[in-house]
Amino acid sequence: MLLIKDLKFIVCKKEMENENVDDTGDADFEFDEDEIVEIIEINEGDGLLENLDSIDIEDGDEEVGEEGGADGLIDSSSFVFKQHTDAVFTVSVDKKSSNLVVTGGQDDRGFVWSANTGEQIMECNGFKDSVTCVGFSPDGSMVAMADLSGVIRVYDIETKKEVWSFECSDTEWLQWHPVANVLLLGTTDGDVWMWKVPSGDCKTFQGPGCTANCGNILPDGKRLCVGYDNGLVKIWDLKDVNTLHSFNPGREGHGSSVVCMDCHHDNARIMTGSTDVTSRLYNANTGKFLGSLDCKNKESTDENSVETCGFSKIQNYAATGTLLGTLCIWDVPTQTARNVCPHEAGIVKLKWDAISPLIYTACLDGVLRLWDSRNGQCVTQWAGHQDAILDFDISSDGNTLVSVSEDKTARVFSLHTPDR
Repeated sequence: MLLIKDLKFIVCKKEMENENVDDTGDADFEFDEDEIVEIIEINEGDGLLENLDSIDIEDGDEEVGEEGGADGLIDSSSFVFKQHTDAVFTVSVDKKSSNLVVTGGQDDRGFVWSANTGEQIMECNGFKDSVTCVGFSPDGSMVAMADLSGVIRVYDIETKKEVWSFECSDTEWLQWHPVANVLLLGTTDGDVWMWKVPSGDCKTFQGPGCTANCGNILPDGKRLCVGYDNGLVKIWDLKDVNTLHSFNPGREGHGSSVVCMDCHHDNARIMTGSTDVTSRLYNANTGKFLGSLDCKNKESTDENSVETCGFSKIQNYAATGTLLGTLCIWDVPTQTARNVCPHEAGIVKLKWDAISPLIYTACLDGVLRLWDSRNGQCVTQWAGHQDAILDFDISSDGNTLVSVSEDKTARVFSLHTPDR
């Protein structure tokens, strides 16, 4: 223990006892002479007294990493990829290897790199605008990238060469078929394109004249669900390119733009989220509207929307995340809120864990969080980003999470924790 008394540093063997502090803040410490280890005299000419005034004494409980994360949280990332020179918008992890990562950003570039070593595998240039959509083919042999202007490029991973490209109207989303080298892409003019790659054989799903904001292939690989800017939700047959079911705006459909969706592993139920701050449930087999989940924050008048949604892989639960930062866990059969989990900022994306009742969320405050859906408690959190997180993905083996941010970085987080 170190005490300052009468212009001396007194080094003692034990902690303070019988501490008395008067109104002036002076403390009177009592200790025996045999407890004193050393007395260090302080001379006024040493300048030490003057320097003491400039020293900030902080609470030692808060930990900050080398770079520091959001709100002073310790940086828990295992690796930081820094090759982008502007905001990084999108990320995907190769489902076959669980190691290769592709990222795209506002610097009009895409990169393929290793999550294990950080080694850059490939840099992809030649885009006209921000690269906002990326993804690996199901066999892991190819990677696709698309920019905002509608330039799509597909590269062979092994040879690092472009094997196919196309240009259409402005891009909204991109998705590979789960079992075939078939690529689908939605556009601002409402059309959805589908190509065999690299042959380029093409089919087009004509939209209602407004943006096709989001799309998702059902687990059977035969149908496609698309959400549009006017609130319309459509189920398409991929083979015959015809509409199987439509949920019209203002009725079964949403009152405004559909911005997110998920398909249940039962190959029937579909969940959508919208700027009307509701999430809706549909049966893709029967075309039946199943109900609407009200995600509004009654206490706030700020702009809000359901930005992300998803079904649990192991329970009959679903989850929604809003722009105002509310994660809501729903019991699907009763369509009632089971737990509500407030965040510090807007939720960008959520993902259910594949083998547990846990939910990952990414937030505009730069923090990733893990929640237990059974009790609504935050299990753990990962920090490191210096700005808003824009996207994240989890490897198919469940061991690695990769997130990207406005701070121009991608960060790799290990999920080898007791929490999982």
